[in-house]
Amino acid sequence: MSLVKRILVTGGAGFLGSHLCERLVEMGHDVICLDNFFTSQKSNVAHLLNKPNFELIRHDITLPIWLEVDEIYNLACPAAPGHYQYNPIKTMKTSLMGAINVLGMAKRCRAKVLQASTSEVYGDPEVHPQPETYRGAVNPIGPRACYDEGKRAAETLFMDYHRMNRVNIRIVRIFNTYGPRMHPYDGRVVSNFIRQALCGEDITVYGDGSQTRSFCYRDDMVEGIIRMMENPEDFTGPVNLGNPEEFTILELAKLVIELTGSKSRIVFRPLPADDPVRRRPDITLAKQKLGWEPKTPLREGLMRTIEWFRSIDLSHYRPPTPCYEQ
Repeated sequence: MSLVKRILVTGGAGFLGSHLCERLVEMGHDVICLDNFFTSQKSNVAHLLNKPNFELIRHDITLPIWLEVDEIYNLACPAAPGHYQYNPIKTMKTSLMGAINVLGMAKRCRAKVLQASTSEVYGDPEVHPQPETYRGAVNPIGPRACYDEGKRAAETLFMDYHRMNRVNIRIVRIFNTYGPRMHPYDGRVVSNFIRQALCGEDITVYGDGSQTRSFCYRDDMVEGIIRMMENPEDFTGPVNLGNPEEFTILELAKLVIELTGSKSRIVFRPLPADDPVRRRPDITLAKQKLGWEPKTPLREGLMRTIEWFRSIDLSHYRPPTPCYEQ
């Protein structure tokens, strides 16, 4: 039996998707990257285009597509508030119709399929840190619901296809991830702070900065995602992937100023609606089932990310969407 697999990565030109494609190509698999470039950049995968085992397809996963594959990584969905709130109906459709289309393909091809879910399924959590057994506190009619509830519904579809049709599924819940190839205008806190610091702008902190996040470097996250797909056990998940080390937003802002040598001031703005106050994964299950935990310290990961931000031309990226920085 051939060890080379035909692998589809939806959202493969995005921040995480492009790094996942890179790793899978390096492993020798035949990789199909599918993306509609709504929030991603073709430049993220340009260096892979001349590889004989890489193929790029421009397609919207809300529409059916017929491919013959062995594995599917479903990463297609705007993942940053500035992007997913720009067109909330489209965001919901991407989660729902995207899940239906990849699950239908997986059923037909008897392929293994992984859903990139999110820590947002926990909402503004009442349990801390968040284990996979926690069912969340999500506002279904709030401005973030298109993403939160879309991902929750996608998990439902994955589990029902598994129970009803025996589709071989995997679900990972991804916590805050950062690193090179983040979109500089995605509205995420790490990209916001680094871009503002390098441009000498005020660094915008929402609320009083005491809210917490846990930041996982992209290489660690991609390793966890691949381990979950390759896990030989009958373990569908969901499983949390993230860094259990917790930092306040104010601590992050000060660290970015220090590492960039910026003269930027920190300014405070009102906290957006339904913004989680605390966010930290319980990764006990990932350690037990996958032998996985993040290795990259925040300072080291930020230095690599800052170095990449210094190397890019911001004019090559689309300007902020109307909902940017929400």
